[in-house]
Amino acid sequence: MGMVVEKSDEFFMREALKEANKAYELKEVPIGAVIVCDGQVIARAHNLTEQLNDVTAHAEMQAFTSAADYLGGKYLKECTLYVTIEPCVMCSGASYWTQIKRVVYGAKDDKRGPSNLGISLFHPKTNTTVGVLQNECAALIKSFFSSKRGH
Repeated sequence: MGMVVEKSDEFFMREALKEANKAYELKEVPIGAVIVCDGQVIARAHNLTEQLNDVTAHAEMQAFTSAADYLGGKYLKECTLYVTIEPCVMCSGASYWTQIKRVVYGAKDDKRGPSNLGISLFHPKTNTTVGVLQNECAALIKSFFSSKRGH
């Protein structure tokens, strides 16, 4: 009998950070996401707004589409989204419609995050965990925008 080892939130957030680094290399805003179901990653994605010339091509949106395709249905009721930065209003709203079970994000979005407005746009049954690998997630974004400004 093999032992089942539960992977931690940190483990899956590191997977999301790998995706964020792919975006960084493409000169995209470095946000990465993975969706996990039954302890396994079923979707991996990163921002592709520049590559696809599509303002809706956020990491989360790409991941939702990929996960729904993998599962063969639009609802992600037994899944967890790991994303490096707090989902924006669009992505939070989309997560609502997927009825995802849980959202885990690294760093808050101090400029555009819904939490700054004092509201949650997640489905009422969605559990959230905030601050997993927060420093690493925030550092990647800060580095990206700092390089954009030429500092």
